[in-house]
Formats: sequence, C-alpha cells, structure tokens
Amino acid sequence: MEPGGRRGLDSAGGLASATRKPRQEPGAGAEARAPGAGAVRARRFLLCLYLVGFLDLFGVSMVVPLLSLHVKSLGASPTVAGIVGSSYGILQLFSSTLVGCWSDVVGRRSSLLVCILFSALGYLILGASTNVFLFVLARVPVGIFKHTLSISRALLSDLVAEKERPLVIGQFNAASGVGFILGPMVGGYLTELDGGFYLTAFICFSVFILNAGLVWLFPWRDAELTSTEKGLPVGKNPALWGKTDCEVQEAAAPCQSRTSGKPARPPWVEVASTLRDMKSLIFSEMWDIFMVRLLMAVAAMLYYSNFVVGLQERFGVRPRAAGYLISYSSALGALAGLALGPILRLYRHDGHAVLLHSSALTSVLLLLHAATHTVAVAVLCASLLAVSTAVGRTCITDLQLAAGGAQASGTVIGVGQSVTAVGRIVAPLLSGVAQEVSPCGPPSLGAVLALVAIFIMSVNRPRYGLGGRDKLKSE
Repeated sequence: MEPGGRRGLDSAGGLASATRKPRQEPGAGAEARAPGAGAVRARRFLLCLYLVGFLDLFGVSMVVPLLSLHVKSLGASPTVAGIVGSSYGILQLFSSTLVGCWSDVVGRRSSLLVCILFSALGYLILGASTNVFLFVLARVPVGIFKHTLSISRALLSDLVAEKERPLVIGQFNAASGVGFILGPMVGGYLTELDGGFYLTAFICFSVFILNAGLVWLFPWRDAELTSTEKGLPVGKNPALWGKTDCEVQEAAAPCQSRTSGKPARPPWVEVASTLRDMKSLIFSEMWDIFMVRLLMAVAAMLYYSNFVVGLQERFGVRPRAAGYLISYSSALGALAGLALGPILRLYRHDGHAVLLHSSALTSVLLLLHAATHTVAVAVLCASLLAVSTAVGRTCITDLQLAAGGAQASGTVIGVGQSVTAVGRIVAPLLSGVAQEVSPCGPPSLGAVLALVAIFIMSVNRPRYGLGGRDKLKSE
C-alpha cells in the first residue's frame, strides 16, 4: 500500500541521491507485495469478526425464544411477564448510545470484551434464576451491555473502505443470521431435557465466554496495520485502542498534555464531550436517516410480531408450519447479505438508491400480504420480505456511517440501536390497536409507515446522494 511505501522511503531520506536508486528496488518489491499481505491480514481479521457475530446470535437465539415460557413457569402473571419482557428494550434504549460512544472513547477491543463478559454474567444468572427476582436481575446486565453486534459493525466500519463497507456489513449480518437460524433449533432440543432451560442458559454463558476468549486472542495487530493502510497513524487509531486528548489532535500537531503534565480526562468526561459534539450532527443533519430507520423498523416489527397469529387466523396455518416458514425466511435473509455485493455493483454503489428501492419493495409486499387470500402468496411475500428488509437494514446502517463519519462510528450505530429500541417499544402498542380493527391491520399499517419513509428519502435524496456523503463528513 502507498502509506507503507512512503514510510519505507522516508526512513531512507538521509541517503544521497546517488545511492537512492539502488535502494529503491527492494523497497518497490516490498511495496508490490504489501497489498497482497494486507489483503490477507484484513480478510483474516474480518473472518474472526464474522465468527464473533455468529457465536453471539447463536447463543442468544438459544435462550430468547424460551424466556416467556420460563418466566411464566416461575409464577409470573401475564402482566408481569410483559413488563419484564419490555425491560430489555427500555434498557437498550438508554444504553445503546452511551455504550456506542464509550466504544469510540476507550476503543473497540476493551468495549467488546466488557460487553461480552457482562452479557455472559447475565446469562449465568439467568441459568440460576429460580424466582422472578433473579430473572429480572439477569436481564439487567444483558440489557445494558448486549451490544456486541453494534460494536463489531463499528469496528468493521473502522477497517474497510467506504465503498466496501455495505458488502462487509452484509456478510457480517449473514454470518450472524446463520447463528440465529441454528440457535433456536439447538435450544428447542435442549429444552426437552430435564432442566433444559437451565442447561441452555449455561451453554449460552459458555458461548459468550468462548467469544470473549476469541476477542482477546484476535490478531489486533492486523487490524492496526489495516487501519494504517487506510491512512490512520500506527498505534493512534482511536477506534481500536481508545483516544485521549493527544490522539484526537491532528497528526502533525504536538501533544501538549504530556509536556504540560495535564492529566487525561476520565472516560465518562470524554463520552459526554463526544455526545455534545455529535448532538448537532445527529439532530440537525441526520434526523431524516434515523426517522427512516424508525419507520422501517416499526413496519417490519408490525409484520413479524403478528406473523404466526396472522397465518393461523387467516389461513389456518399451524404454529409448527409457521415456525418452519420463519426459519426459511431467516435463511433467505442471511443469503441476502451475501448477495449485497452484486446488488451494489448493479446500482454503482449508490446505497441510497438501494435503500429507497428496497423500502418500496417492502411497502408493496406488506400491502400484498395484507390483501392476499392464499397461503402461496403469503409465503412468496414472506420470502421477498426477508430479502428486502435484510438489504434495507444494511443500507441504512451504511448511510448512517457515511453521514456520521469514521471517528464516531460507535456513537452513530449506538444512536441507531436506540432508535430501533424505540421501535420495539412502540410496535407492540400499534400492533395491538391495528389488530383490533382487522387481522390484516398490522401489515397494512406497516405498509403505510414504509410509504412515509419512502417520501422522506425522496425529499432528502439530494443531501444523501454520492456527493452528500462527502459534504456531511466535511462538516
């Protein structure tokens, strides 16, 4: 890569011009070999991150489908079970932005390890929960620190070029989706054993401990070299190792705090400062992106939250068959992440256009699902919706990162997760009201919300075209 070549030439800057030409040949050979070695290092680190995403959702999806049954078996009433279930979304609402910003300050490695270990603690307590109090206590560390996927996506954004980012995030989502497909199958099998829930929770705890070990053993030096090839100074990438007052200065500026003896600010002060700096960008420049994310998230949740009930009431489909259809749709969503590369090449890497068209397809499919009277059309809609929503989620994440800039990717993704958490709180309420009107009410309302999102994207397209990204980054 060019930066590596420049460092090699700069180190030989004291040589006389007569001797520089003979010394250039080995340097040029090293420079020619660098792209291949750099690509291997980058690919190795990306594969490690994909494995972390797979294990994370594999462990979680073993337990999550069993939570409602377990809390009811502990004697909780339906109302208490609902309150306990919503507590996770409320904790995520407030913790997503803070943890994302914290990962920008202390670095991805430390934040990943802390989040994985505290999540493991939550599932360990869950495995020992013999009453409702312990069950609620177990959900607290998980609700606060279960941000492994968000931090991993921010790390991916730190490591890859902007043009490659949607493809890499799509592959990461695909790897995570495979874990979400396999996890419920394993969890359902283990539940049928004596003490099956407690065994499943302990295995989930073990998976998270394994994940923490993998993160600890990551080839972080490869990540540092990869980020250096993108133009970040060696050892100074705040996304990987955290940032101090010195490290956020320009590369050519001397660090004054070391010479003056001024102590570095505590991490929570850095988090508050970063949030203040990001506030104007998030609320003035990126409000439409987050509004689109909220509308499309609620639209998808309205569809999926009533999927099994809707199929049973409208078509007489048994829950087991609906479960098979959900697994089939999840597999298609995972494959859609792998197909994102050809889709982006077809659109000449215009992520805004891909998001706009995938949202339009989602709206049409929701309307078709609400109006159909045959199971075959419902299955077709479920298949295509799995693809359109998977592509849309990846594109909206990429659009957020493009508008927010590289140095605050954790904060931007954290705010996006908080917006999604709002959707998790609002969607069940809207779904209940819509279902009172008709079994077709939730998907119909989802189609309307998707149309509103399409309108917002169409109005703001000039800002978030190919040129709009650079404009926002410069601000």
